[in-house]
Amino acid sequence: MRSPKPLEIGIAGAGSSGLFLALLLQKQGHIVRLFERAPKLRCDGCGLLIIPQGLKAISACGDQGLLSKLLDSGKEVSRYVIRNLRGAVINSSPAEVLPGELPALLIHRKAIMDALISRLDPECLMVGSHLISWLNCGDGIEALLANGETWHGDLLVGADGIFSRVAPLVAPERKLNYLGDRVWRGVVVDDSFCRDGEFFVYARGRGVYANAFDIGVNESGEPITHWGFFQEEPLPATRAEQKRLLTEPVPGEALAKIPDDIAKLINSTSPESVLANWSFDIDPLPWLVKGRAVLIGDAAHAMSSSQASGMTTGWEDGVVLAQELERCLTSDKGDVDQALAAYNELRLPEVHQRQAKSREVSSKVGRQRKPQILGDDI
Repeated sequence: MRSPKPLEIGIAGAGSSGLFLALLLQKQGHIVRLFERAPKLRCDGCGLLIIPQGLKAISACGDQGLLSKLLDSGKEVSRYVIRNLRGAVINSSPAEVLPGELPALLIHRKAIMDALISRLDPECLMVGSHLISWLNCGDGIEALLANGETWHGDLLVGADGIFSRVAPLVAPERKLNYLGDRVWRGVVVDDSFCRDGEFFVYARGRGVYANAFDIGVNESGEPITHWGFFQEEPLPATRAEQKRLLTEPVPGEALAKIPDDIAKLINSTSPESVLANWSFDIDPLPWLVKGRAVLIGDAAHAMSSSQASGMTTGWEDGVVLAQELERCLTSDKGDVDQALAAYNELRLPEVHQRQAKSREVSSKVGRQRKPQILGDDI
């Protein structure tokens, strides 16, 4: 068995998938450059449900302190409650954790990002810098940065999310599908609603209108609740109008459809604690690797939130990619290209299955029947 030579690896996108992969690769001794187009790392966001497989992926990095930090920062799910639009309970079921298994976790995205950043070598972070093109060249890759600089390395990873700039260069057929909803999400200080690890969903017939769940406490020790509101509507034709509508609060007539308790919670949220977006996914890609470029996370398999598996799947991508690089580079006959081929072979059927399941569940609980396929200008 040979000692692996450190690789020069570039990662586009410093979201949760990119940060976690950078941590894994640095632990293996590789030289990592993490390119983030924003002028600073974006650690804001709202609440998340992390399924047990996600915590298992975190555990696989070998840093038990990281896993403990996340568990301490969030709340284990205690109960899932489905209510109708009058507030009456349709179904209530406790969250079951099998002996020896990890729980499902409700947590603020900021707590996840802070925990990952705290364990990463800050020298690898290159904020305010993003890639605009790349070229496979022999046994390496060359990328052009927006500031005119050129980066040379052994491997480029596209972890730059649903609006990835790397992904269309790996799989040109990649298109966004609009799923039919404008979505608002917020976090608010509240000590009376949806506490003790509860997860509420408000639905009518096939349609989910809102959710809310306990995400523990903020940095001041105050109890905080995440909420989401989903409004079915056509996607505006122009990007300018799409952006304008995302600056609006939840319309009053829409809030009138849901019970007073959660409507009051939404109205009490400060505007700076609310995020809005349009719901998209992508069709399964035919491959995740092209030459020395590889995709992970939402760049590779953006899906609806119906299975709460988007972040988890991105972390699992990172675990498999890091494991295959280590396995092939310590083998007498292995190399980077074999590692990428193995990653593609292992992950492609898994992510296709996750995407199919996500759409299956969305078709049962969502109100949009035919996704709208969009071009590259979105």
